[in-house]
Amino acid sequence: MYREDKIWIATGDEGANPIHLLPKMSARHGLVTGATGTGKTTTIKVMAEAFSQMGTSVFLADIKGDVSGLCIPGGPNASVNERLNTMGITDFPFTGFPVRFFDVYGVTGIPVRTTVTGMGPLLLSRILGLNETQTGVLQIIFRVADDNGLLLLDFKDLRSMAHFARENGALFSTQYGNVPAQSVGAIQRRLFELEEAGAESFFGEPELDLRDWFGVDELGRGVINILDCTKLFHNPLVYSTFLLWMLSQLYETMPEVGDLDRPKMVFFFDEAHLLFNGIPKALLTKIEQIVRLIRSKGIGVYFITQTPADIPGPVLAQLGNKIQHALRAYTPNDHKAIKAAAASFRPNPAFDAETVISELATGEALISALDEVGAPGMVQRGFILPPQCSFGVADPELIEEITKASPLYAKYHQSFDRHSAYEALEELTQKQQALREQEALEAQQAKEQKQAATQKAAQSKKTQSALDKAISSSLSQIGRSVSRELVRGIFGTPKR
Repeated sequence: MYREDKIWIATGDEGANPIHLLPKMSARHGLVTGATGTGKTTTIKVMAEAFSQMGTSVFLADIKGDVSGLCIPGGPNASVNERLNTMGITDFPFTGFPVRFFDVYGVTGIPVRTTVTGMGPLLLSRILGLNETQTGVLQIIFRVADDNGLLLLDFKDLRSMAHFARENGALFSTQYGNVPAQSVGAIQRRLFELEEAGAESFFGEPELDLRDWFGVDELGRGVINILDCTKLFHNPLVYSTFLLWMLSQLYETMPEVGDLDRPKMVFFFDEAHLLFNGIPKALLTKIEQIVRLIRSKGIGVYFITQTPADIPGPVLAQLGNKIQHALRAYTPNDHKAIKAAAASFRPNPAFDAETVISELATGEALISALDEVGAPGMVQRGFILPPQCSFGVADPELIEEITKASPLYAKYHQSFDRHSAYEALEELTQKQQALREQEALEAQQAKEQKQAATQKAAQSKKTQSALDKAISSSLSQIGRSVSRELVRGIFGTPKR
């Protein structure tokens, strides 16, 4: 709840000790941790509500399908009444919040798409599970396409570009490097596997413009953008990389604004441990860079996972606001995780954090927030407020009604396929075929004229040179049709 210019998260000591996050410090990122069933989802909803009330837009990934109730006003019940009485709260308004629903498959929300070019080679290679050599080949394929204005919008564009690069590897090897046929074959096989899993549906146009996520309703409340990930989460690698793409696009899209009184957007990254599982060092370095710099764009990032140990140290060090729900100690590793979680807090002489973490009740948490000068506050123990919205979920009919009423539905619901690399390379292949036929005809004429072997070799070399020149010339003509140079950012995604 947003009250007196503060984000009210919880209370301790029977309501005598409200626990707040400061809006100005909420863009310095945060962490919500705890075992399954300890209250993380309720905490996220309460935070999202408060950010919305202070005019900040929110992004939430809905993995379990249990946050759609944010659009429905809550109401009193025995459990809520007991929690409010314990906290000493007598004035608690129940309300729904402005919500937009999104779905990469376009079934339970506004469709979310990106282009192959928009995803970039580095993130796409992670989705495809490519090794270092194959990733290098994919980067060459992207570079050839970028340099020649060949638009990679969907999978058929990328397949065509990969085939073209393999067939004309000798033409590109001097400028870009070797393009092994085995690596291209591996890329094409992985693309086929991803298509079979249904991922092709979210590569295409119109591409999501993340600036559409920002907005307020007539009451000045920030829009809460909910991405349905119940199906997407079946492929954890695709889920985590897709959210990372969204985060990187926010970074590349938003201008520098410095420290604001409140963030422009807060991005909740649920099941964050999936992002870092088996991640290459080069990609981890770029994630660290994004997290460090994106706050200057007015974006706060909150990672949600089970223990702080799920987050690499350099990233964890940048998460200033921490909310720790209960952890249970069943194994030696569990004991280590509890000890590490307790060590991340500034100690409170009133209790031992390591002992308390395993004693916390459902809905109770240890909370450490940044103070006015950005220093970590002393850890406090408190119960999280109940949400003002419904604890339940929205009916599919209501989600559909809200989705179709949004102006963004008209903008994104219908996909289209414009002239891109696939069509351009089909035209180029026809030109190549015509040149080869001409070469064969000239060779036949040379044979009929009984020219010497050396003359035939010279003629063949000359014709092949002409073919290469024709290919290069055709690519240049295609490239000139692109109105602007493509510049890529940290993750190889285009800068807007």
